[in-house]
Amino acid sequence: MMAKFVQQMLPHSTLDKFKYEIAEELGITPQIENGYWGRLSSRDCGRVGGKIGGNMVKVMIRKAEEALLNAPTK
Repeated sequence: MMAKFVQQMLPHSTLDKFKYEIAEELGITPQIENGYWGRLSSRDCGRVGGKIGGNMVKVMIRKAEEALLNAPTK
């Protein structure tokens, strides 16, 4: 369910860019060849996913707060 929500929030290409930016930041992009992540350890993949998940939660919370602030009052 959450994955579907995130896909609706951000286009697939944006998520891919974000994933590669984090991999670059962590210094693991040399191990990625032509989009193949199979040479990475599960630990490194988890590091990328953890950063994405943490940032996604922050974005979703910020958007929810903005929606509450902009909601019409009764």
